[in-house]
Amino acid sequence: MSMRPMLLSLLLICSTCVGCLSDNSNPEGVTLIVHFEETNGTIVESYVDGNLDSTTGATIRFDFSNTVSENQLVAFGVDLSNDETDLVIHPNEGSIINVEFTEHGIHDLVAYAEDERGYRVHLPIVIRMDLRMDWTDTDTYNPSPLIIDPIPLNEGTSAASIFIDSTVENPNLIENIGGGRDVEITWRLVDQQEDACQNRDEVVSEGETVRWQTIHFNTFEIHELRVDYNEGQDLIDVHQTVIIQYPQLESVPNPEY
Repeated sequence: MSMRPMLLSLLLICSTCVGCLSDNSNPEGVTLIVHFEETNGTIVESYVDGNLDSTTGATIRFDFSNTVSENQLVAFGVDLSNDETDLVIHPNEGSIINVEFTEHGIHDLVAYAEDERGYRVHLPIVIRMDLRMDWTDTDTYNPSPLIIDPIPLNEGTSAASIFIDSTVENPNLIENIGGGRDVEITWRLVDQQEDACQNRDEVVSEGETVRWQTIHFNTFEIHELRVDYNEGQDLIDVHQTVIIQYPQLESVPNPEY
């Protein structure tokens, strides 16, 4: 009976090794070892005055240099599982494959090594990519709506939540002097049925800034984040960050061999 706790501990320790090695005692003579320091990242979209200005992807680096084989290796590869061509490199040319992600979601990849006989050893790897939208709309009486589309293009696992951080500023009408008036606004998070899922009213005094932070959990349809200008005469500036967050299902990184 005293051996049971020890056996259970060994099983738990072994279960944490997934993501580093594949078929360590492979009878075909190939031991696949893939090194990756990160298995998650954030894609950033920047919007200026309501228009998409830039998209910055996230890159994950896969290192196959410790993979060994009794036969000549002819390929290291990453199968992206999305109808795209595999990313492949010949071992004579290097052992690093960089994968850039420009779409948010949970991505199921398969790393593999292939020898001269055409035999392959595979290692499944799960990557999580969140999306951050940075939005500015300045000097306006009518801020553009920010469209939030949390649906992953790969039709995979749905996002877990949408985090919203929105600020509205009413700058001084005349610098260091003032002369403006209060502005009344309403934040509204609107679904595809034009229902306001969340809303908040605020008054922005001249020279002041108001802020709204909230989390929304309906990630199954497109929403619009609207800032309604209800009353006032001053131009306002809107700065917003929206983060589409996915459940933490990614593979465990292995920063050290």
